[in-house]
Amino acid sequence: MGCDSCGTATGGKPSGCKSNGGCSTGGCNRLNVHDWLANLPFSDPESGCRIIEVLFNKGSRKDFYRNTTTHLFEKGDLVTVEGVSGFDVGTVNITGEIVRLQMKKKGVEENNPEIKKVLRRASDKDLDIMQQNKGREKEALVRARAIARQLKLDMKMSEVEIQADGRKATFFYIADDRVDFRELIKIYAGEFRLKVEMRQIGARQEAAKVGGIGSCGRELCCSTWLTDFKSVNTTAARYQNLSINQSKLSGQCGRLKCCLNYELDTYLDALQNFPENTETLQVAQGTAILIKKDIFKLLLWYVLPDSNKQYPLTIERAKKIRQLNMQNIVPEGLEPVEVMTGKPKEEESGFVDLVGQISLKTLEKADRKKRHSGQGDRRPGPNREGRGNREGGGDGRDNRNNNNNNNRDPRKPPPPPDQRNRRR
Repeated sequence: MGCDSCGTATGGKPSGCKSNGGCSTGGCNRLNVHDWLANLPFSDPESGCRIIEVLFNKGSRKDFYRNTTTHLFEKGDLVTVEGVSGFDVGTVNITGEIVRLQMKKKGVEENNPEIKKVLRRASDKDLDIMQQNKGREKEALVRARAIARQLKLDMKMSEVEIQADGRKATFFYIADDRVDFRELIKIYAGEFRLKVEMRQIGARQEAAKVGGIGSCGRELCCSTWLTDFKSVNTTAARYQNLSINQSKLSGQCGRLKCCLNYELDTYLDALQNFPENTETLQVAQGTAILIKKDIFKLLLWYVLPDSNKQYPLTIERAKKIRQLNMQNIVPEGLEPVEVMTGKPKEEESGFVDLVGQISLKTLEKADRKKRHSGQGDRRPGPNREGRGNREGGGDGRDNRNNNNNNNRDPRKPPPPPDQRNRRR
């Protein structure tokens, strides 16, 4: 990937951010095309396509140009092409055989003499002139809006694009009705000293130029890949069982979202399996009214008068009730089916004895016994001293020393003599 805002290398060729469409400037992924024929060999290289597709204004506009030079351009190269009474600078988007497919898609003949030519590879002087003229676009937009407001024209100036050599400017505006801007063009030509072209765009084209993030969390389709804007109405939302909420169904442009048409054909194909003339069914409880069609579960949901409960019916049951009503027969009930709402409840696992055969009481008893035996060795009572005198016939202190020596841990060294005296 390459964009002219990621820095340039030698020869004016952009180095590119290598982000594969995730450039923060929006210039790498707007109206981008993947050349899937780039690595395929061709038997006759001389018969290759000599026309290239060039991007302008960070990818918001692109056009075809004939390469009459001896240079072989690659994607991301900056080239100087023919403009209106001058030259313009753009970025090469695609080259090779994929260009022929794009021209066929857009209905452009390869031998059309009106296709402009590529003059040369963009030089440093061309890039300096382009940067100077592009820096005038913001000031020109502010001034153009002020002039249109003074003339009291019902129009909104959206963007100003100045040619690289500064000899022509294209003013993009939005208007609901037709605007007489003949006087406006004369003022613009005298104010900016260049050739003026007025081009009307819609709200969706303006959103594509501005860009942004949609409610889905992704970049707007119109600013990345969508070029053909089809009409969208609320009927598409009704077919998909969406609530008619203007704030949720509207996009950044203020119109209905283009993505409402993406799955419309799938819903229309699925609705062909549902019976017609089943909006109302006559049963003993009253007239059942259809409120929703579930194409995923193939169910029709009805409500009865004086009740808020919804009854799901299968397609076969709805057809059968309709046939009975046509024979002036009123069935007793709808006979709805049971629908599982939510996930099945998971069974909680019971207590598992991870210890095995070892009991906690056994461990506590062994710990208590060890603790008592240790206290008895360190703190002997008077009865033990008397018993030592009576049984040993000697001093009880000698018996205590013998007991301490027997109960001492063999891994520990014996206490020094001073500690023995201190204990005594």
